[in-house]
Formats: sequence, C-alpha cells, structure tokens
Amino acid sequence: MEKERTLVLIKPDGLVKSLTGNIISVLSETKLKIIGAKVINVSRELAEKHYSELKNKKPHIFENTVKYIMGEFHTKRVLALVYSGSNAVKKVREICGETNPENASPISIRGKYGRINSQTKVFENVVHCSDSVENAEREISLWFKPEELARAE
Repeated sequence: MEKERTLVLIKPDGLVKSLTGNIISVLSETKLKIIGAKVINVSRELAEKHYSELKNKKPHIFENTVKYIMGEFHTKRVLALVYSGSNAVKKVREICGETNPENASPISIRGKYGRINSQTKVFENVVHCSDSVENAEREISLWFKPEELARAE
C-alpha cells in the first residue's frame, strides 16, 4: 500500500483546553509517523486559503470559521501536524470523527471534546483533518514548506 500524508490541526479551542497531549496520544493508535509539526499564529490569508471551499459552499459560516481558526474566540495558536503512512487520511478521520461534534461518535476526538458554539454557529471541534488525499496535499502545502517535513521512512 502506498504511503499517504495527511494534515491535522489542533485548533485554538483544543489548545485552550490543553488537549494536545490527549489528541496526539489517541492519534498514535493509527501507527502513522509524524513528519511535520509546528505551532502557528494563523493569518487571515492562510485561514481564507485553508477554508476556500467554504466560501462558496457555505458562505453563511465562512467568516466565523475563519475567525475561529485565527483564534479570535480562544487563543491565537494552532498546532499543525503532518502524519504519513498507509491509509493516513482514512485512519485519522476515523479517530477524529464527524466534523459536526453532535454527529461524531462519543469515543472520537470530536465527539469527546467538540461543541457547537451557539453564538457563532461554528463547530468548535478541536481538530481539523484532511478529508481526501488530494485535499491533504493541498492543505499540507499551505501550512508547511517542503523543507519543514521529514522524510517518511
């Protein structure tokens, strides 16, 4: 099986709730390798590029989603991780759960720790994970320069 890469972001609410260790521990169950990691203050430009599909598909939540990932509701930091290995996208998505925390399995990361903010209508789901191999590559190129990633062995 060919190795894939996938992006995981521990979002501002995950950092504020001190869930980083818990999330990384749960993701270690995938047996994937971390090949990139960094803490980032998210610019508006990066946030808009990352959520570009939302702008057309769900414009009513685009602005608050951009503000959320930029840290306007919690903290200004995001932990960006790149995982590599066989079926990386699928394995990470299964552990993270559905995007909407109310629909996520209660044993998934989003099911355990996420919520829907009633004021902003944003899914504060503590993590982002790529939904396809194609999107993973696009997202990784937004968040990381090639030289910031270790070679997967």
